[in-house]
Amino acid sequence: MKTIKFLLALIVTASLMTACDTDIESKDIQKPYTYSPLYYQNLRDYKASDHSIAFMWFAQYGAQNSMAVRFAGLPDSLDICSLWGGIPAPENTQLWEELRFVQKTKGTKMLVVAITRIDAETDEKEFKQEYNKAKAMPNGSDAEKEARNAAINKSIEMYAEYFLDQVFLNDLDGFDADYEPEGDFLSGNYFLHFMKHLAKYMGPLPADSATAEQDRLAMIKARYGDRITYDENITKKLLCVDSPGCGPTSCIDICNYTFNQAYGGGTSNGGWPWEKVVLCENVGDNWQGSLSGMYNQARFQPSTGRKGGFGAFFGHRDYNIHSNSPEPYYRFRECIQIQNPAIY
Repeated sequence: MKTIKFLLALIVTASLMTACDTDIESKDIQKPYTYSPLYYQNLRDYKASDHSIAFMWFAQYGAQNSMAVRFAGLPDSLDICSLWGGIPAPENTQLWEELRFVQKTKGTKMLVVAITRIDAETDEKEFKQEYNKAKAMPNGSDAEKEARNAAINKSIEMYAEYFLDQVFLNDLDGFDADYEPEGDFLSGNYFLHFMKHLAKYMGPLPADSATAEQDRLAMIKARYGDRITYDENITKKLLCVDSPGCGPTSCIDICNYTFNQAYGGGTSNGGWPWEKVVLCENVGDNWQGSLSGMYNQARFQPSTGRKGGFGAFFGHRDYNIHSNSPEPYYRFRECIQIQNPAIY
C-alpha cells in the first residue's frame, strides 16, 4: 500500500506539470506533456489497486482549442470518466486518439452514460416501437396481462442492448445508468429488469458460480462475434447507477458503484455498502466557489471499511483558474490527495 501511495504522489506531481499551461483561451491546440512508459505503467497499477476512486462526469469535449475540454487535459489520476458529452463522432479522429490514450495508456475507464427514460426515447428506434406495441396490448385477462408484461420486458431488454452495443462496439469500459425516472415507465421492477439484463454482460461477476466468467464470455461472443476485440478485460466492464441519494438498493449485487448525486457535500450511502458508494458534488454550477462540499466528500470516511470514492459533475470546470483555484484542477487533485494521502 505504501508503494501505491508513493506512486500516487508521483502521479499527482506529474499531473500538476501537465496542467501548467493555463491559457484556456488559446486559439492553438495545446500539446500535452508525455512521460516515460514506467510512469504510465505505475499509473495503471495504481488505478488497478484497491483504493477509493476519483470519478468525473465530463462534457463539452467537442471544442478542441483548450486543454480544459480535452481528454488529454483530464487529471492523470482520474479513475473513471462518464462521457456526459456523448460518444464522440467516428470522424473526430483527434478526439478518439486522445480518448484512447487516456483510456489505454493512462488506465482511466470510460463509461457510456445516459438518463434511462424509455418514454423519452424517439419512436424511430426499434426498441421504442416494440415498447409502444407492448403498451398497447390488451390487459384484461390474466393471460393477456402475462403476454403484455412479457412483451414489455422484451422491449426493455432491447433498450438495455441499445446501450450494451454502445459500450462493446466502441470499446468502452462500461455503462453508467442515470436513474431519475420522474414518472417514466422504466422505474421500480422494470428498471431492475433493465439492469439485470445489462448485468449478464457487465458488472460484478456472480460469486456463487464457478463458471460465471466463461458464461459471460460466451454470451458476449454470441452477440458480438468478431465485431469486437477481445482482451482480458472484456468480461470486466463496469455497470454503475447514479441517482440523487444513490441508486435503488435492488441493484447492489449487480453494480460496481453507485454515484450518489449528493450535491451540496452530503455523505449518505442510501443503504448501499460503503465500498460501492462514490459521493459526488456539482462542480459545474459551483466551480467559482470553494467547492467545500467536494472537500467534505473526499475527506469523509465511514466508521468501518472505506467508501467507493468521490466525484464531480462537470468536473472539468475545475480546470478554470480564479481566486479559489490557482491552477487547473487544483481542488480536484487536492481532494484526491485528501482521500488517498500519498506517502513520500
